[in-house]
Amino acid sequence: MNTRTVFSGIKMNWLMFAAGMFLLSIAAGASAEEVDRPCVADAKKLCKNVQPGDGRIARCMKEHQNKLSSGCRENMAKAKEKIKDAAEACKEDAGRLCKGVEPGQGRILACLKQHEGELSAECKDQMKPPRGRR
Repeated sequence: MNTRTVFSGIKMNWLMFAAGMFLLSIAAGASAEEVDRPCVADAKKLCKNVQPGDGRIARCMKEHQNKLSSGCRENMAKAKEKIKDAAEACKEDAGRLCKGVEPGQGRILACLKQHEGELSAECKDQMKPPRGRR
């Protein structure tokens, strides 16, 4: 497996991790925090008949990206940047600790979590949940 494949897999795994966190926030339902999570209302409106799980809501949101509110689009852009930062921060750790792990289906993220005590400070920092969402 070449290095580029491993690192592309890391980015995809971080994307899947973020999508999972996004789906969990949607599954929690709308609340007073909805202002902090602008995509909840969009998901409820655009994907109301979609059963959560296996990335179905994330796919629905992507299919309707031209109908997303500006707040949701902004939120998704920030999440994409966060994913990019996390992938960069954990690239060396993944290469060192997860060499034989095939990218996909969250395997590299799981590997990094298994080696949490061995991660660089930068990677650990990126893997922390956002403040207020612990």
